[in-house]
Amino acid sequence: MAINNAVEIRREILARLAHLIVKDELVEKIDRLPIEMRPKNHGTNIRCCVHKERAVLKYKVMALLGFNVYDETDELDPLSHYARLAMERKDKTPVMMTVVDEACSSCVKNKYIVTNLCRACVARPCTYACKKGAIAVGEKQAHIDPDKCVSCGMCMEACPFHAIIYQPVPCEESCPVGAISKDEHGVEHIDPEKCIYCGKCMVACPFGAIFEKTFLIDIFREMKAGKRVVAMVAPSLGGQFKADYGKVLTGIKKLGFADVVEVALGANETTENEREEFIERVAEEGQAFMTTSCCPSWMNLVRKHIPEIEPYVSTTYSPMVYTAKHVKKQDPEAVTVMVAPCVGKRSESYLYKDVVDYVISYEELDALFKATETDLESLEPTVLDPNIAGHGRGFAMISGVTQSVKQTAPDPDVIREVVIDGLNKQVIRQLKQYAKAGQCPGNFIEVMSCPGGCVNGCDTINNPKTAARQILPTTK
Repeated sequence: MAINNAVEIRREILARLAHLIVKDELVEKIDRLPIEMRPKNHGTNIRCCVHKERAVLKYKVMALLGFNVYDETDELDPLSHYARLAMERKDKTPVMMTVVDEACSSCVKNKYIVTNLCRACVARPCTYACKKGAIAVGEKQAHIDPDKCVSCGMCMEACPFHAIIYQPVPCEESCPVGAISKDEHGVEHIDPEKCIYCGKCMVACPFGAIFEKTFLIDIFREMKAGKRVVAMVAPSLGGQFKADYGKVLTGIKKLGFADVVEVALGANETTENEREEFIERVAEEGQAFMTTSCCPSWMNLVRKHIPEIEPYVSTTYSPMVYTAKHVKKQDPEAVTVMVAPCVGKRSESYLYKDVVDYVISYEELDALFKATETDLESLEPTVLDPNIAGHGRGFAMISGVTQSVKQTAPDPDVIREVVIDGLNKQVIRQLKQYAKAGQCPGNFIEVMSCPGGCVNGCDTINNPKTAARQILPTTK
């Protein structure tokens, strides 16, 4: 994820929250967090006043405690109230993202705007082009009525001065499935029936108003209860920190996890099952093509928006699920925690909550390292599991799944891959066409929601190209 001020603020909140959790001072000190981050006369307030800044911070902390903003029933309830509720929480909800309404108020309602380049010309082609009567020409320039405008863009096409511009709402523009939209108050809302949890809106929002719910409190509550909490680390973790991958695994153990298991172990199982499924369905039975199934946002897209392509989707579990099943088989009482690069894994964990208990992001892991002052470079590296075939770690990057399947296939030339490097509106239309036609240019479609693969997930903390270079040696 690209670094900007909104990201820096979120990571500061996470670091402060993690510090309170690991020091067991959450309830006693959390109410002071917004005040400490925005004291009086701070001089760096972005919004109108310090009180607005603190209100925004309060609701962002609420989200990080695992609540949606609309869970609030009394505005006077302090953060310590929600901290207590979080510590007593037993169940997860399927809604993994929320919009902090106090922070979401500055994007324009209408997407087409008349600039001061307008000359209020006599011809007035914009008014003739508009079929909804949304444009009126005043003494100096034209104006667009947002209540009548349907954002067709015909006025912009007609203007000879190029005085009308298209100003997108970043979160809406980034969403490939139209799951986020404004209400009558100009605040964005995410429709959970449409959302595929790709996290693109969260990355795109320039006000940092979109947050994912976290489970840090729940995880440390399990540790304090003396339960065996096992971290399952995604292959893309190997490229997130400057320290050696083995040292990062050691650092995770020092946080209080009883064990750390590489999800590349499950990736190897995914490879084997997907390969056999491809041979059976495509090579032997003659099915036109098969798609991968390991990206949770892609699977959400199938279920919610392209059900017609489901017969072509692999029924193989994702590496996370296979790894969690492996851990639970060895110890049914173990608490499994996926360390993941994206919010999509949180949604997948809800579907498989019988084996995956919690998910934390790379940003949260980084916050925990900071809160505990863990010096990764000073640690002895954990020896990587020699039973894991290196190509499983390649799942972190685009084409990684395809290369794993081809590398283990009896005849790799039979596999003609089509790689979908990132989900967007155009790609979704393309996939719908494949489903409708019952065919595509190849016979094995790998789909990744994030361009570049999991190394570019919405919760990653390193440059994706740098991360890919760090991971490559471990895939040999």
